[in-house]
Amino acid sequence: MQRAITGLDHLIVGVRDLEAARGIWARLGFNSTPRGRHVGWATANYCIMFEDDYLELLGIVDPAGFTNGLDERLAAGEGLMGLALGTSDAAQTAAAWRAAGLASARTAALGRLLESGDEPVELRFETVILDAAERTGLGIFACRHLTPGPMRRPAWLRHPNGARRIAGLTVVADDIEPLRAAAERLVGSAAMSRTDSLWTIQTGTAPVILCRPQDALLLHPDWEPSAGAGPTLHQILEIGVTDLEETARFLALQHVSCRRGQAGALLVEPESATGVDLAFVA
Repeated sequence: MQRAITGLDHLIVGVRDLEAARGIWARLGFNSTPRGRHVGWATANYCIMFEDDYLELLGIVDPAGFTNGLDERLAAGEGLMGLALGTSDAAQTAAAWRAAGLASARTAALGRLLESGDEPVELRFETVILDAAERTGLGIFACRHLTPGPMRRPAWLRHPNGARRIAGLTVVADDIEPLRAAAERLVGSAAMSRTDSLWTIQTGTAPVILCRPQDALLLHPDWEPSAGAGPTLHQILEIGVTDLEETARFLALQHVSCRRGQAGALLVEPESATGVDLAFVA
């Protein structure tokens, strides 16, 4: 059964202080949308938009309301906490995931009020969600945008650091077999490829690599595991930019500490990026 997956839609960065996080990512050179408040939930976000994907800075703005488990995740630290695959047909994706053995797959409506102008703009989504046991620690779901137009205004797509897209995500775990098995159910075996002991998920846009720590150090020789993601799961985010030298100059003007990797990437320490292991790449 076709899964109707269209690519990597967005990544979720959980943050303890949403307004402070917006400022931190602005210092890194990212523009963001106005704040969006999730309808009926205690959470809100700022989104960093690219042409085909985006980053979502997600925080709690009403501790007394429904946080969808974000408070528990943040207790372990800030950082990358979720991965959304795009879908062109949520019902079809849910049915395909159930047929592949993900019995909890189901659709759910989601709304967000974008605080833009005099009146908030309602954004609507149809998601495909899984119970925690079937997400295998990845925080993964699928998302169909029902109102895509208001999310990508030209000014929001231009970033002073030259960022253009999510170039890749590396997920590092001591035991990647549970992640591999879950990923195969999510995207199908045809979208999975193996090189030695690492696996690549071909989402249709940015690749997601599953590997052990020793393999991650071969892929990212300058990587130093951060403590915020827990003892067995780390994630390395690569952002593609137009010109690495221009990005380096911008970060220097902002007094952002970064290292030049062996492959030329600019590496930002997690404490400067709300717990995210961040690399700017050409």
